[in-house]
Amino acid sequence: MARISAYPVGTPAAGDYLVGSDITTTGTQINPTKNFVISAVVATGLGHISYASILTQAGAIAPTEVVLKNGTIASMTWARTGPGVYTCTASSAVFTAAKTVVFFNQGQVNAGVWNWVHTSTSVITLNTNGADGQITNGAFEIRIYT
Repeated sequence: MARISAYPVGTPAAGDYLVGSDITTTGTQINPTKNFVISAVVATGLGHISYASILTQAGAIAPTEVVLKNGTIASMTWARTGPGVYTCTASSAVFTAAKTVVFFNQGQVNAGVWNWVHTSTSVITLNTNGADGQITNGAFEIRIYT
């Protein structure tokens, strides 16, 4: 058996596995060793998984982002669907109905009226009152509660 300190140190990703024991007291196999997905362990501990980024939008283009954290199993793609209307589309259906919330501020511009809509299980839509160029270094977070 190898010493655990002999293994290299790494940084876990959401889809990586963590070895653990399933504590059971019934059946023929008591306390079996299992793999657990890191994102599921984090979600269990926090009660939610999240995606957070810094957004900037100018002109007639999609917002650009700096991803701070993506604890979901999906990749996110931003698009501009009209003046002041932008969508964040997940590569899988992670935005659970009645369990998804969005926190957003427009950053370093005059505050305007904006809203977000849980369009589907894979799309969140932001609306900055029909005007482009209203987001500069805005904080954006989606939380999906378990």
